[in-house]
Amino acid sequence: MSRIALRGLYAISDGPRADLLDACTAALDGGATLLQYRDKTADPARRLREARALQALCAARGARLIVNDDVELAATVGAAGVHLGEDDDALAEARARLGADAIVGASCYDSLERARQMAAAGADYLAFGAFFPSPTKPRARRATTDLLRDARAFGKPLVAIGGITADNAAALIEAGADCVAVISALFGATDVRANARRFASLFDSARS
Repeated sequence: MSRIALRGLYAISDGPRADLLDACTAALDGGATLLQYRDKTADPARRLREARALQALCAARGARLIVNDDVELAATVGAAGVHLGEDDDALAEARARLGADAIVGASCYDSLERARQMAAAGADYLAFGAFFPSPTKPRARRATTDLLRDARAFGKPLVAIGGITADNAAALIEAGADCVAVISALFGATDVRANARRFASLFDSARS
């Protein structure tokens, strides 16, 4: 079984944006338990500055910061961990750099076989998606709820991502998602805090 318990709203930032810290603060205040710093631009100085600020923000609120793709950045700012995609640094290399206590998550897309491999390699959570059409990745491979049900056998927390809204997330949680990862439906909202609360409340309902 997994050594790390993860559950709830997994907020993924959509930088660069001028109000990044304010938006992430609102997401955390609304109930996000995990925050991923995702920024694909080539501006190392800004990315380091922002990651440090987000790490301090998460520490102050008892949340965990995950850095997308960049193992060195995660190590430098003392983030809780890193999220690795198909073409990112190898999981074993990330573990060696970040240590045994780090959270190392892996994208599994629509593949149960990749999930099996990542679980065996020591991933702390397995992410599947996209479950719905995604404005962030419109050409993303599509996953099904059957993947979530089948992947429970691996004993790892499961993350659902891709086009998720507060209106369609409940079905994914019911199918076995421990976390729902949200970008556009959260950070594209007029009221980020209120939208985060809507997502967080779905997990409260699932426990009752």
